[in-house]
Amino acid sequence: MRPLTADRRYPAMSRAAQPGYAPQPHTAPPPRRDPAPTRMAYRMQRLWLTPAFRVLMRVGVPVLCVAAVGAIAFGPEARRNAIVAQVGEWREAIENRPEFRVSVLQVTGASPSLDAAIRDMLDVKLPVSRFSIDLEAAATRIRTLDAVDQAEVKVGSGGVLSVRITERQPALIWRKEAELDLLDATGRRVAQVLERADRPDLPVVTGFGADKAASEALAIVAAAKPVLPRLRGLVRIGERRWDLVLDRDQRILLPADNPVRALERLLALDKAEDLLGRDIIAVDLRNQARPTIRLSSDALRSLRRAKGLETVENAL
Repeated sequence: MRPLTADRRYPAMSRAAQPGYAPQPHTAPPPRRDPAPTRMAYRMQRLWLTPAFRVLMRVGVPVLCVAAVGAIAFGPEARRNAIVAQVGEWREAIENRPEFRVSVLQVTGASPSLDAAIRDMLDVKLPVSRFSIDLEAAATRIRTLDAVDQAEVKVGSGGVLSVRITERQPALIWRKEAELDLLDATGRRVAQVLERADRPDLPVVTGFGADKAASEALAIVAAAKPVLPRLRGLVRIGERRWDLVLDRDQRILLPADNPVRALERLLALDKAEDLLGRDIIAVDLRNQARPTIRLSSDALRSLRRAKGLETVENAL
């Protein structure tokens, strides 16, 4: 067994003097890599910093590739026609599925006559696919009817085409020569009636421009509640004021400004003095500072005789 330490009796030999030693050839160390980029890499980096080049590479190149593929795929006319026909068949097959079929038309919120008019206007041939019905266009057509205020058209569950109507409520009868039109509270035409007896519950207005002042007419009618059983109608004068017509051919000429207040004052006087129960033809309230009363011929003669201005012999 050899000792771990060298024997001091023998001097240490160099590695070259050792038997069997062969010198190794000398090799140079590998060169260090230059961290600087090449000229081509530098130019590419500078080009990538350009915004237009980045947009071109990120957007332009993909778009050009897609356009090229589309041009190759859809270039031949026969191929385009085949694709369009196939897409049409797929669409028709989907639209005609049973879950998209409309079989019932339901109209709610409309009177029987309006219900029939709406069904005639829509003219939908059932059953039909829900994709074949333009709901917004149908609602727009329904709103053109005079009696319709709001209309909503939608397809509900079970294949029901639901039409929900908000009908205009008539508030006045507008007499125009031989025609009688129903107006709502805003003056919009609702329908036409043949006779006054068809709607005895509604007041009558007449005169040019009466429809434009419908709200004012309703306010006057509401204020005339104490004489409402005697009310025959309202007449629009010069598109600026109203005449209140009562039975016995009595008229109340209302002012253009604040007609409701003037009428309330007159009715308070009538309640205290029974003014309208007397033989009076008209009460002129146009000048609120100086109301005027027009008597009938018999009442005027009686007043003259009472004042001694006329005798019975002179009257004969």
